[in-house]
Amino acid sequence: MPVEFLGMGAHNDDIDTHARTTEGYDPAYLVKLAQAHENNDWDHVLFAYGSGSPDPIVSATFVAAHTDRIQLRVAHRPNAALPTTVARQFLTLDHLSKGRVTVHYITGGSQAEQAREGDYLEKDERYARTKEYIDLVRRIWEDPTPFSHSSKYYSFDGFSSEIRPYQGKRPGISFGGSSPAAWQAGASTADIYAIFGEPLAESREQQRNVLTAAREQGREAPLRWQVAFRPIIAATDDLAWERAHGILGKLETRANAGLVPGASHRQNGAKAPENAGSQRLLSAADRGDILDRALWTVPAKSGWAAGSSTALVGSYETVAAALLDYVDLGFEIFGIRGYEDFLDDATEFGRHVIPLVRQEVAHREANGWVSGPALAALALA
Repeated sequence: MPVEFLGMGAHNDDIDTHARTTEGYDPAYLVKLAQAHENNDWDHVLFAYGSGSPDPIVSATFVAAHTDRIQLRVAHRPNAALPTTVARQFLTLDHLSKGRVTVHYITGGSQAEQAREGDYLEKDERYARTKEYIDLVRRIWEDPTPFSHSSKYYSFDGFSSEIRPYQGKRPGISFGGSSPAAWQAGASTADIYAIFGEPLAESREQQRNVLTAAREQGREAPLRWQVAFRPIIAATDDLAWERAHGILGKLETRANAGLVPGASHRQNGAKAPENAGSQRLLSAADRGDILDRALWTVPAKSGWAAGSSTALVGSYETVAAALLDYVDLGFEIFGIRGYEDFLDDATEFGRHVIPLVRQEVAHREANGWVSGPALAALALA
């Protein structure tokens, strides 16, 4: 089973522990960060989506022209454009990048954030729309035959795309969500199902829920699993925990001032998360500060669990072992970003942790170990 690592394609150096020192949109920094990931054995970089943020498709296109290998994970919200338009945009990027595109569909976890772009659908309806959206985009990618469509959300007549997937292989489809509506939508549409960094038991529970929905819908194709963490690492466990407590102090100071990056567009005025993924992180934090081998839940509480916020804390070896615990559950893609500096964190993690995880997976496979993302690989009992 391949193990892959996804980092952040940030457009400036604004991060949870300090304000930015770059321009608000800094193309040179964007490229430098992507190249740092490419040069340190990462597989993907993510271009995030926010209602007021720079356009991730354009940013990914710019990065594609300045990199050779790194995969481009481009976040997209279905309320932002028609599926007929977006299908061609991503196929164009697919060609420009020579097949390096995966689209990460996000349905939206805050009514206030959705309303900023004129989207007033309730949560379950948004997931129903997302499922339809992905189905339409995928049909456009896979079938050149003109077709018409009419529904509550989208209608068009006789559409087909002249541009076809690069070398006949469509872009990948990534999906995230932790509610029953999300499980239903993602189970039928996604190649990759992504969740936040929950404890092992809760992560397996999410897999079971998605797989149950997949089986109910008659899905036969395998799913790949992704989980996201914010590692805090050092040469020893003691040094990592010293670093972690220093980071927590900075997080709390900024959170008290309302300066957590991403919080403004994920939360409403009450600062309580609406999305199930963040609620689950806070629920895990209520169970304990440190869970499983190295999962530190405290940072989630400091920022209202706005996005990926749980940390894996420890030495390079400890954090690698913690990631391998998730590999044992069938997770094969790890969304990783640090808390202090995008560039330095990506470089350190790439040099010291990624090799340990890859080496152990290769060693296990050489000795007959079998794991993976097949639908049948996880018992539902």
